[in-house]
Amino acid sequence: MKKIYISCLAACLLWMSSGCKKWLDVNENPNAPQEVTANLYLAPMLHWMITDAPYEGRFIGRYTQNWYLPATSKSTWDRMGYDPGSDNGAQTYRDVYWVLGQNLVDMMNKAEAEQRWDLLGVGYILKAWGWQTLTSIHGEITIKEAFLPNKTQFKYDTQQFAYEESRRLLNLAITNLQRTDGAVSSAFLAVGDKIYNGDRTKWLKFAYGLLAMNLNHYSNKADYDEDAVIDAVDKSFASNADDALITYSNTGNDDSNFMGPRRQNFQNYRQTKFIVELMNGTQFGGVIDPRMTRMLAISPDGQYRGLDVNVINYGALTATQRPNNIWNYPSNISSGVPTMYIFDDKSRFPGMTYSQLQFIKAEAAYKKGDKFTALNAYRNAISSHIDFVNARNSDNAQLPSQITSAEKTSFISNTAIVPSDPNNLTLSHIMSQKYIAQWGWGHYETWMDLRRYHYTDVDPASSKQVFMGFGIPIELYGDNNGNPVQRIRTRYNSEYVWNREELDKIGGLATDYHTVPLWITQP
Repeated sequence: MKKIYISCLAACLLWMSSGCKKWLDVNENPNAPQEVTANLYLAPMLHWMITDAPYEGRFIGRYTQNWYLPATSKSTWDRMGYDPGSDNGAQTYRDVYWVLGQNLVDMMNKAEAEQRWDLLGVGYILKAWGWQTLTSIHGEITIKEAFLPNKTQFKYDTQQFAYEESRRLLNLAITNLQRTDGAVSSAFLAVGDKIYNGDRTKWLKFAYGLLAMNLNHYSNKADYDEDAVIDAVDKSFASNADDALITYSNTGNDDSNFMGPRRQNFQNYRQTKFIVELMNGTQFGGVIDPRMTRMLAISPDGQYRGLDVNVINYGALTATQRPNNIWNYPSNISSGVPTMYIFDDKSRFPGMTYSQLQFIKAEAAYKKGDKFTALNAYRNAISSHIDFVNARNSDNAQLPSQITSAEKTSFISNTAIVPSDPNNLTLSHIMSQKYIAQWGWGHYETWMDLRRYHYTDVDPASSKQVFMGFGIPIELYGDNNGNPVQRIRTRYNSEYVWNREELDKIGGLATDYHTVPLWITQP
């Protein structure tokens, strides 16, 4: 009897072992592997590196007066405020720590172990972009303790450390992207690289471009190095062919432009009086910018107008005088209807452009006193942005006509736009034209520019504001205590719920914390 029992028990254990093996095999899904190659991590992270900007642009774009959200009462963001108890304005925070987060750590570890230096270089760019962008939005952020296990509270690092760490990472990116040994492979990188299709030389230029931005943000510091900024720009993009653009197929909601009609995120937004007056001749000696009719929305009566941020709703404007939405229609539309510029479902969306970098070079050269170099870079910046506008309006056969060569030549030849004498170039020229070139997409850099010049600084050379016509809203959010916004409060559902003790140490619990100036914008 005992032998029979032991034999039965052995048979049962053998069956259970076999059954468990088969049961476990069910979880080995070839379409969702638990271990993936390093290049498969990349695509979603690059997607969010570009797409974060339009997400945040719903809010930052109202601080910078790209647009205004008309309503029967002014919104918090149009008054340079915030939404308490909300994660609005914290998409980048989420993506840096979660979407990139451990995924980026794993990708970089695998890339290094396999000597895939090109992929590792792109990883360093992503990490540098995350810290640099995040600190420019929120100020103090967690870096050193960000991915430490078994922690429930995380200390914040200074803005100075964030900028220095970003610069260190970019230098590592540059070093790795220059390597051709090991397992460097454009074909392998291209699998996940939906921006440059595996071209490491363009990623190298991107790294220098991001480095130029980092260095130029120091413009109010005593150690601001104009030559280093110019050198980084010169090693970055050589033409619009290097622009960092993400393409949308529009085959599904998640693969269409966040600002297009399919996504239904911007149907109520309207352009401001500020951007219209930069382009309709008000601020530039009566010269009408040919880009205006290709970028901005017209009113039903055929005139170009923008909304005044100090007026509730549409003010006294009649139905036919109100500016159309950014898709250039008086009311909402659906996917498939022709639109304009970067606001189409299939518009290629930029993360960095040659024009943008040339404006940075122009500013640095101007501050150095090299007006000749500044003027050349300024001219290049405007010229290339006109070409950029034409290209974006060709992405999906959008409504506007192309800016002709004659229009372009006439505009750039006008001395009210591009002075013939380098000594007549001013910061007002450079920064106001840069605002135009970044309008609608360059939200992080535009907001940094405005804060570096304290929103309304006056250019001594022109006796005009650096950003001509910009005005801080008369009615500010109540918690501002009369001060303009300088940062967005950190993400509510991670920091204000779970990390309050550390947040309190940096003053983050104060109701006016969002008005505390950033370290990078101070002397």
